[in-house]
Amino acid sequence: MPDSVEWLDTLNPAPLRPSVEPAEATEIGYAKAPEPQGADGVSLSDFYAYMPMHSYIFAPTREMWPAASVNARVPPIDGKAASAWLDQNKPVEQMTWAPGLPMVIADRLISEGGWIDRPNVRCFNLYRPPTTRPGDPSQAGRWLDHVGRVFPDDVDNVVKWLAHRVQHPQHKINHALVLGGLQGIGKDTILEPVKTAVGPWNFSEVSPQQTVGRFNGFLKSVILRISEARDLGDSDRFKFYDHMKAYTAAPPDVLRVDEKHLREHYVFNVLGSIITTNHKTDGLYLPPDDRRHYVAWSNHTKEDFAQTYWDELWNWYEAGGFEHVAARHFILQPEGTAPEDAGVLGHHQRQ
Repeated sequence: MPDSVEWLDTLNPAPLRPSVEPAEATEIGYAKAPEPQGADGVSLSDFYAYMPMHSYIFAPTREMWPAASVNARVPPIDGKAASAWLDQNKPVEQMTWAPGLPMVIADRLISEGGWIDRPNVRCFNLYRPPTTRPGDPSQAGRWLDHVGRVFPDDVDNVVKWLAHRVQHPQHKINHALVLGGLQGIGKDTILEPVKTAVGPWNFSEVSPQQTVGRFNGFLKSVILRISEARDLGDSDRFKFYDHMKAYTAAPPDVLRVDEKHLREHYVFNVLGSIITTNHKTDGLYLPPDDRRHYVAWSNHTKEDFAQTYWDELWNWYEAGGFEHVAARHFILQPEGTAPEDAGVLGHHQRQ
C-alpha cells in the first residue's frame, strides 16, 4: 500500500457538498407562510401537505404527522386550521427518495420508469443530505492505514467504492462490496466514519432475512450494510442471491418501497450494498460467473490486533477522525479510478 499522505496528494481537492435543505417557498411556487408560524422549534414552514394520504410531512425529519398534531403545534392562519392552510398552499402530489435533487421537485412526477413532466405539481424528496462538520483530508491517514492493514490486496477498490458513495450518492455502482474475514479484525470499524460521511440516516443495517421480507424501507439508503451473511441454508442462500439482484445492479432504475403506515412509492435505484461475513465457505452464495459482487477477504485474526490498537484508533475517531475521513471522501478521484464494475476474485475467494 502506498504511503497514506502520498496517496492523498495524487487526488484533486473538492469542496464539501453543502447540506441542501428547504428552498424559499416562493422559489417553488408556494405562497409565503404568514406569521405567527408556531413555537417551540416547530413552525408552519416546516410542513408540507402530502395529498395522497392527507397527512403532513415534517421536513426536518421527513416524518409524517396527522392533521391533529400539526394543528396542536401551529396556531390557526387567518381563521383556518394550519392543516387546511397547508392543503391549499403547500401541497405535494408525490414523494420519492432521490439523492442529488432538491427537497421539493417542482413540475415533475415519478412513475415506474422515471420522471413525467407536469406543470404545477410537486414531488417531495425524502432524501436528507449529510451535515458533516469540516475536517482535514490530509489527516485521514490513520483510517487509510487501517483499511490497508485489514484488506491489503483490495484497499484501492474498497476506498474508491466508499468514496463514490459519499461523492455521488445519486449514481449507482453496479456491484455490491463484500467484506469478509474472521471476527474482531475491524471490518465494521472501517465503515463507522463512512456512516458519518453519508449521513447516519442514509446508512441502513439489516440482516439477510430482512432483505427478503415485505417491508423494505431500507431501500432509501446510500449504503445498506447486510451483516453476518451466514447460516442461511442452501435454499435461502440461493433465494438471497436472486432477491439481491435488483438491489446490487441497475436496471431496474427505480424500486418500489413498501413501509408500514405509508403509501407505496418509487425511489431511484442508487442503493450501494455492503455485505459482511465471517464465513468463507458457508455464508454468501456466489456462482462462478458472478459479476455483481466485489469480494475483499482478509486473512487476519483478532490476535493480530492488540487492544491498544483499537483504543488509539477509536480515540482518534472521536477526536476528529470521523470528520477527517469524511473530508477525505469528498476529494475527487482522478480520471479512470472509479471502482471496478465487476467482481474480480481469485479462485480461493469464491464461495
